[in-house]
Amino acid sequence: MIRIVTRVCPSNDVHALMLHGIHPVLARLYASRGVGSPADVETTMERLLPPAQLLGARAAAELLSQAIVSKWRILVVADYDCDGATACAVAVRGLRLFGADINYLVPNRFKYGHGLTPDIVDLVAHRPVGCPDLLLTVDNGIASLDGVAAANELGIDVLITDHHLAGDTLPAARVIVNPNQPGCAFPSKHLAGVGVIFYVLLALRALLREHGTFNNRPEPRLSSLLDLVALGTVADVVRLDANNRLLVAQGLNRIRNGKMQPGIAALFRVAACNVAHTSVFDLGFTLGPRLNAGGRLSDMSLGIECLVTDDPYRANELAQQLNTMNRQRRAIEVEMHKQALAGLTKLNLSDAATVTLFNPAWHQGVIGVVASRLKERFYRPTITFALADKSRECVKGSGRSIPGFHLRDALDLLSKRDPGLIEHFGGHAMAAGLTLRTKNISRFASAFEAIARQCLNKDALTRQIETDGELEDTYHTLSFVQLMDGVVWGQGFPAPVFSGIFDVLSQSTVGERHLKLQLARGRLRYSAIWFNHVEILPERARFAYRLMRDTWNGASRVQLVIEHAYHDVEPL
Repeated sequence: MIRIVTRVCPSNDVHALMLHGIHPVLARLYASRGVGSPADVETTMERLLPPAQLLGARAAAELLSQAIVSKWRILVVADYDCDGATACAVAVRGLRLFGADINYLVPNRFKYGHGLTPDIVDLVAHRPVGCPDLLLTVDNGIASLDGVAAANELGIDVLITDHHLAGDTLPAARVIVNPNQPGCAFPSKHLAGVGVIFYVLLALRALLREHGTFNNRPEPRLSSLLDLVALGTVADVVRLDANNRLLVAQGLNRIRNGKMQPGIAALFRVAACNVAHTSVFDLGFTLGPRLNAGGRLSDMSLGIECLVTDDPYRANELAQQLNTMNRQRRAIEVEMHKQALAGLTKLNLSDAATVTLFNPAWHQGVIGVVASRLKERFYRPTITFALADKSRECVKGSGRSIPGFHLRDALDLLSKRDPGLIEHFGGHAMAAGLTLRTKNISRFASAFEAIARQCLNKDALTRQIETDGELEDTYHTLSFVQLMDGVVWGQGFPAPVFSGIFDVLSQSTVGERHLKLQLARGRLRYSAIWFNHVEILPERARFAYRLMRDTWNGASRVQLVIEHAYHDVEPL
């Protein structure tokens, strides 16, 4: 069941925004998302929250300054998703601007798992190039108690930069920078991993500026890294609060003006995207999956190398490989999704609060994508499992949640109620990962369901589509779409969804699973598409839809992307 609601729009805020020259429709959209002042949507760097407010940033800057002056060997330990890859690239590119001796390592997810583990510490300690003096984690480390302890035993300093929620005990690292660690009063708790390391670099530059380091040489231009910050922030689906929107907007501006890393430019080329019209959607649904494909199917080192190389020819080669991997990932995902749906045919999900699935044939690197698809389809917190290794003794799980159910906290509660059931876990409110013994899957599914039933009522398990109401025909134009694309929409600041009644002139299935439509309202005609939907519609319906630019053979037009259609419309 789906409930359609129209966002509340305070008229006083709309009026105030319009008085400052903001487009009337934009004013309405902003006001319904809690914006009451033009300052709340300004995206100049002057409005960026200062790094001094981020707990540990100053101490991290002092440690990195010492490492650079002393010529320590710094090794970045990255995560294997898009946020981790971009965070690693920001760390490597940024610290090289300061003259650091820096390299990187991203654990192979299938061999070493997630984060700074004792096995990873042992691996880096015996590298042919020598043991590093400082390990710098990006997008991981807050749960790496054993890994940090192993590094300390070997005399290797550890600097953790992360954004995941902390457990009851923090690792004994030299410095921790994480807006979600206890005692941190940083106003934006939603920085992605790439945002955290970018803030550390800002703090480092500020410290060196105080020391007079740049009196006789230019300061590093950290703004050159904002394309990477934007990509990682959007791809990790963190909440786009005002500070994150600023970071993403600045990155998008650089990309649209052709100022980006060779690897990002190459990814745009293989995806056949128009850089001048790049939107948040392109970062999240075009570049992000291609970069993620390396970590899902093979080794994210491929994606990181694409982002750190300055050779455009090498970047093109790597982008082509990532593009091929992404096609393979999609094929695997489609098959796994079919198997998942087949496995759910015997279940009555109307009586269930969660979905938990395991298939020994599933690919560990793709279970998160499948969990996301199932969550969207059934609107239930969903966890999918695949075998962790060839021993078949353990499984890795990837979970996705819905509003009102904090997934990481639920796993934490479950682990305390049933100690020993979960081997490892970590994550966010909306996404998490975990490891179980294979024999405990059924026991976990029952316990997970019980916790969800305590937290979620029938209303919470009913999908709600919020719309921004009717949009006048005069705004169904490319210029209006361009205006909308100039705003950073995303998690927590949702893209506009409008609603209206249209006549259905024609409908046909394309790509076997999408519905292509020709709609009409009065004398005006509209092209529309409803992805992953093939149900035939009546001659007239009310639609909830987004506006997008559709470009084919160099020609652009407005396309309605359908979110939902409902039939309770009175005939003419």
